[in-house]
Amino acid sequence: MITLENVTKTYSGETTIGPIDLEIPSGGITSLVGPNGAGKSTVLTMMGRLLTPDSGKITVGGLDVANAKSNDVAKKLAILRQENHFVTRLTVRQLIGFGRYPHSHGRLTIDDEKHINASLEFLNLTALQDRYLDELSGGQRQRAYVAMVLAQDTEYVFLDEPLNNLDMSHSVQMMRQLRAAADELGRTVIVVMHDINFASRYSDNILAMNDGQVTHFAACADTMKSSVLSEIFGTSVRIIDDVDGPLAVYF
Repeated sequence: MITLENVTKTYSGETTIGPIDLEIPSGGITSLVGPNGAGKSTVLTMMGRLLTPDSGKITVGGLDVANAKSNDVAKKLAILRQENHFVTRLTVRQLIGFGRYPHSHGRLTIDDEKHINASLEFLNLTALQDRYLDELSGGQRQRAYVAMVLAQDTEYVFLDEPLNNLDMSHSVQMMRQLRAAADELGRTVIVVMHDINFASRYSDNILAMNDGQVTHFAACADTMKSSVLSEIFGTSVRIIDDVDGPLAVYF
């Protein structure tokens, strides 16, 4: 379980997050949605200890992320931000190997290599493992970064807009793989997303934010309603029943 107790953050002198009190259950996929500037990425980076709250306490799987040792945190959670720019020229396999650092500290073992191979296979990157990142498409690079996070072999996986740079087909493929990571690998996946239809199709829970506050947190079935989505996004939303579940249409 992830808990946030009275968590606040103020930055740029004006923007304020919280106070937030929240419990996110372990298992499955929880999607963070809401308008631009709502605070989704800020909350995710605070949960991943890449940003320190001004007040409050965050625990992930019982671990106090602010006070725990860095290596203990790195074995409990993995986080992927939007800004992924490695200056050094790396191959896909080398990049994924960085995910093993909390375990190997730079000296890869046979067990580390097994995790790297598993992540390559899981994200369909085996054929690209010796290619350099700057030789890949944006979508292929995005998959490589997600593979690096999965290779870290943590119970909790935090992803900030993993569908960036992906076309529709690859977005579907990515969400299917994250769904499999939750169902088959037992990961708890927290993901920031903009597309509510992708979020509802592949997630278990929807957490909505606006103006730095949590405005809604419920199962997808309780979220995909016209009245709820209209309030979340501040515009009229119509729900259409589809064979694969409800779809939101903005108008």
